[in-house]
Amino acid sequence: MTNTSPRANSATRKARWTTLIAAGAAVASLTAAALPATAAERNPAPATGTVRGGRPADGIDTAALAALMTPGKIANGTMARVGGHGGVRWTGATGRLSQDPEANFRIGSITKLFTSTVVLQLIGEGRFTMDTPVQEVLPGTLPAHWQPITVGQLLSHTSGLQMPCVEFGKDEHPTPEQVIAHWTAPGCAAPQYPVLTQQYNGANYFLLGMVIEKATGRSYADEVQHRIARPLGLRHTYSPKPGDGSLPGPALADPGEIDPWAWAEGGMVSNAPDLERFMAALMRGRLLKPAQQRELFTMPALSEGNEDRFSMSGMMRSEADGTVVWGKTGSMGRSTSGVFATERGTRTVVYSLVPATNDRTEMRVHLGRLIGAAL
Repeated sequence: MTNTSPRANSATRKARWTTLIAAGAAVASLTAAALPATAAERNPAPATGTVRGGRPADGIDTAALAALMTPGKIANGTMARVGGHGGVRWTGATGRLSQDPEANFRIGSITKLFTSTVVLQLIGEGRFTMDTPVQEVLPGTLPAHWQPITVGQLLSHTSGLQMPCVEFGKDEHPTPEQVIAHWTAPGCAAPQYPVLTQQYNGANYFLLGMVIEKATGRSYADEVQHRIARPLGLRHTYSPKPGDGSLPGPALADPGEIDPWAWAEGGMVSNAPDLERFMAALMRGRLLKPAQQRELFTMPALSEGNEDRFSMSGMMRSEADGTVVWGKTGSMGRSTSGVFATERGTRTVVYSLVPATNDRTEMRVHLGRLIGAAL
């Protein structure tokens, strides 16, 4: 079900989306909030960005958005962009760390949406199926004694893969093969069998990036450009080379420490206009064949009862008071970001902010109010 009443009572809408975020839709984007606050963060500089509107608000609470984006104890800087049918509806940026609403930034785990889209395209082309074991596509990559793990299980975080027991240093730039070798090193936990619940895990998407490269004979970065970025005109969206921590201007200032091995699970660069265009195209069926489009919204049984729920395509699904939202969150360095949309893309919201608090509950409520005002 989509949100078909953008002019509905504002208070009801805010409560609806606050409940949604508090229930866990933004959990994956809150890693940055746990970073210790610096002296500058505890005493943020005055806002130097601007908050400006685009088209008529059409139910968007612009006053609430402006207030929520004011630098303070929750965030030092915030960018938000609200879109939908007819294009951008509202956009703004505030704070010393986020002064341009079209600035480039590291999108973190939002990258997974690009990865899953390419995988679903390859399935639509008959390169493999949701039920193909990854061991068939990538022979020798996983331990021989492991049970088969399918492409669909990787996409939906139902593979049973556990977290790594060996990690890389910040100055290391491993290959995807080396990352998976660390995940499967002797002494590390084997996959959970039987798989009892959905468990969010970046290893799933490292393997999917490797599946993309094996099936196409081209790099992950090239496939994202060929299949998504160039067709949609996403001029600011790309997967950097290993070890490249740079951001082309305009960029969010002071991005913080960049994960050296995020790649297909969390390493891409983009900006708000590009993410809005991508999400709208994805939700409206421009990138996938009908059978694969349905996978975007099909929920695996193992997701039931989880605080965070992901579809067969790996998209977050949340519901409150009959309204459904789909999307993804992500963190990288000092920023936490997200992109969400109603099911047919009638309304989209992209945000990125730099937390000034370590309180996860406070941050969830803040993001709930931000999305509530936007949608």
